[in-house]
Amino acid sequence: MNSAQFRNKISMRMNKKCWSLVAAFCFLFLESICQTSTLPVATDDSSSIYLADPTIFHHQKNYYLYGTVGGNARNGFLVYVSKDLKNWKLSDKNNGYALKNGDAFGTTGFWAPQVFYDNHKFYMAYVANENIAIAESDSPLGPFTQTKKESLTAPVKQIDPFVFIDDDGKKYLYHVRLTNGNRIFVAQLEDDFSAIKPGTLQECIAATERWENTAHASWPVAEGPTVLKHKGLYYLVYTANDFRNPDYAVGYAISSSPAGPWTKYAGNPILNKEMVGVNGTGHGDFFKKGRGLFYVFHTHNSNTKVGPRRTALAKAQFVKNNKREMDNLVIDKKSFYFLKK
Repeated sequence: MNSAQFRNKISMRMNKKCWSLVAAFCFLFLESICQTSTLPVATDDSSSIYLADPTIFHHQKNYYLYGTVGGNARNGFLVYVSKDLKNWKLSDKNNGYALKNGDAFGTTGFWAPQVFYDNHKFYMAYVANENIAIAESDSPLGPFTQTKKESLTAPVKQIDPFVFIDDDGKKYLYHVRLTNGNRIFVAQLEDDFSAIKPGTLQECIAATERWENTAHASWPVAEGPTVLKHKGLYYLVYTANDFRNPDYAVGYAISSSPAGPWTKYAGNPILNKEMVGVNGTGHGDFFKKGRGLFYVFHTHNSNTKVGPRRTALAKAQFVKNNKREMDNLVIDKKSFYFLKK
């Protein structure tokens, strides 16, 4: 082999190697695109549902979706209806409002509703004017109203109500009090939901862990409580960080009593931006479809814009932990999708 033949052979080998590297790079690039495309992409469109602090109530064959109305929380609470959790339609009753400004307590800041059923009545616990009120209706579509347009009496501002009725019939109000931060409290309720029972107020959760206050804010935030009972234990699910923070995320604590004390799960958070690829995940509620458990929550509008916040849904389940008696609560990131009209 002469020198020219040797140089040509080396050149051919180098070209093959270069083309192999280019092909490998293209494969990895295309693979990354495919992986990224499996995540929901937040884009403004008329079909999206923009409800923050959402909740879904299941009654008979329908699912009812409520939440803080994006861009206009002054008029009350809209309600969407679905039979399959995929196709949602705004209620044609009362101009789409389940609770309308003027029918119950409050003039502005209608936030964080929860709908529940007790003694042949539908109830909505909600926030207005940074106070908690409870209205009632004969239908999950509303209108939810109050005979006396009053909030629950409290010495401080309070938000984010969640009413939990235990197996023994006792009624509890989990909520956030604005005192040295957003802190989660619980108290027993009177049977008619008219007031908190004196002497029953207990603090549950404050944002003290690193993931709960990534901005090192002087006003730490723990909010959006919801409670599940599983195998005799109480799971208090909550969201930490300011809602405008991309690190807004979900965790939980466990207790053997509805009043606590609460032990935070060591694996928190169980839902955050890294899991689903969108900032601002949290402040939702759980509901069941058959045997399946679901978590409805909101995210930021996109990774460059906070609002109006977008409504999303994901499956959840309790998973056996072989190292301890208590099951882990897990949210399935692969099932995450945005709700559409």
